[in-house]
Amino acid sequence: QVQLVESGGGLVQTGGSLTLSCTASGRTFMDYAVGWFRQVPGKEREFVAAIIRRSGGSTPYADSVKGRFTISRDNAKNTVYLQMNSLQPEDTAVYYCAADTTFHNIVENTSYQGYWGPGTQVTVSS
Repeated sequence: QVQLVESGGGLVQTGGSLTLSCTASGRTFMDYAVGWFRQVPGKEREFVAAIIRRSGGSTPYADSVKGRFTISRDNAKNTVYLQMNSLQPEDTAVYYCAADTTFHNIVENTSYQGYWGPGTQVTVSS
């Protein structure tokens, strides 16, 4: 079992930055791929970024955030981060992290058997 908790959300002005954290319980967190997703009311959940297990050497991003967001992991702290720069109003959403033993499930946004956090709100004001 893995329990995830997101933190770091909040209100920021256009062009600002936030760093989200996804902290996990359980000693095997390093064996999970982790992804960040976002959702706004009335729309489907959207893939944002992912990081492969252990070394974190593969980090795909959605085109909409490429070059602005950076995902990283600190396995010693059981935490995955999402550094978000140059935030835009269209980045406003509830951000969720998910952990799955299968990297493909995270990247393809099909982690139905994975673990999910409760989410954290990010609001970017214009």
